[in-house]
Amino acid sequence: MPQLWVTLLLAVSDFLAINLGTVALLWMKHAGVGLASVERAWREQHPGAAAEAPFSFALEFYLYDALPLICLGWLVLFVFNGLYRLGPTTSRFDEAVRVFRVVTLGVVLLFIITFDLRGGFTFTRALLASYWIVLIVLVATGRISLRSLQMRLLAAGVGRSNTVIVGTDERGHRLLQALDASPAQGYEVIGFVRAPGEAVVAEVGGLPVLGEVEDLGRIVGGKGVKAVLIALRSNSHEEVLRIVDAAAGAASPVAFGITPDLYDIVTGHVRTQQIYGVPLMELRPQLMPPWESAVKRLLDVAAAVLVLGGLAPVWIVVAVAIKLDSRGPVLFRQERVGRDGRVFTMYKFRSMVEEAEEGTGPVWVKGADPRVTRMGRLLRGLHLDEIPQCLNFLRGDMSLVGPRPERPYFVEKFRAGIPFYMRRFNVKPGLLGWAQSKHEFDMDSTDLERIAAERLEYDLYYIENASLMLDFKIMLRTIWFVLAGKSTR
Repeated sequence: MPQLWVTLLLAVSDFLAINLGTVALLWMKHAGVGLASVERAWREQHPGAAAEAPFSFALEFYLYDALPLICLGWLVLFVFNGLYRLGPTTSRFDEAVRVFRVVTLGVVLLFIITFDLRGGFTFTRALLASYWIVLIVLVATGRISLRSLQMRLLAAGVGRSNTVIVGTDERGHRLLQALDASPAQGYEVIGFVRAPGEAVVAEVGGLPVLGEVEDLGRIVGGKGVKAVLIALRSNSHEEVLRIVDAAAGAASPVAFGITPDLYDIVTGHVRTQQIYGVPLMELRPQLMPPWESAVKRLLDVAAAVLVLGGLAPVWIVVAVAIKLDSRGPVLFRQERVGRDGRVFTMYKFRSMVEEAEEGTGPVWVKGADPRVTRMGRLLRGLHLDEIPQCLNFLRGDMSLVGPRPERPYFVEKFRAGIPFYMRRFNVKPGLLGWAQSKHEFDMDSTDLERIAAERLEYDLYYIENASLMLDFKIMLRTIWFVLAGKSTR
């Protein structure tokens, strides 16, 4: 079952559970004292009637007035606590523990919000304990049922990801046997890839050997592979880097899993995930689920429309000032490398003299650059030269948050000398980056490869931990950097 469908079904299940739990609370409350908001509405509409609103009226009030707010509150709490970031290996026990933790947090917050020091501990608040139990049971039951259905479908071969195993010796064979015994992992092994130094064989465990590590990019693209599992005798850095770099040539990103060797486990350098008896160290190129990607795209478009449309008079003034200050166009256009290595045209307000690189060729941006105009220094100081990149948001070339886009010349220069460099292009480039929000780089350094490698460490962290929460954190940190007068380039 595709992850998008799983997320949608979980959201529907949670919606029904939240409403059933809240209706149960209303029914239990009806035996005690009427809810304050319902009571006021009842008295306004029935001034001469009895003090307590009937249950039918309380239910109608909830369905037509309070339902959107209550459901939205719970769903937002679920989202930001990771209840929709579940992989196929999540066990039902883990599901129940997650639900218990998040629902408990929500009920505690609800108790604090509704607590009245003058009123003390009332019957209404005592019912929150029952509401807590009911919600845990209903939400957990719905989710465990869906998780059980997903496991059955995976066991039947529905929704598995095409997978290749790198390693053709007994270690790779054992991994194949373990995966065959645990189909709920979601891996559909279609073949093996031979690592350097291994014996030449035609098949392993009845599955073909599809090629060598150098052929991995072609295999991934041609076979629709979504996961590459590395099962080598020793996970040396050089071997792992070679395998990941080989797979980077494929058109679509893949997830990596590494079977830990004894050294990895004993030294505590990794934390393995072991579900159904298969230990794997997971390395995923993109962790953001589809619904978060959709929200991220919506935020990009909304930010572009608000900035470009809402502040249009300001940009007109900026454009006039650029024209009056120096000769040349208002907008500066430059080719940059985007997601999956695609080249696009990025827009900025021109901050340099026209044809600044005519005699030098591509030059790395510097902190104090003599090519910058007077208006350009002002724009860069206020970070307003980046505003036209909102056009790239609308076109889908860039996002508000992501690794900063790089020029093709420097990409070719760095990819040869910096391992994993091309993995930064597994996501859209962005205006605001984790690297720029965390560290102020030495822009005047002549060791460009060292600076690029430093940035890459932050970019890879962002890619492996991508989420809306991390995006919001980057936005706040960038605002702090700007207010502190630090560079965000």
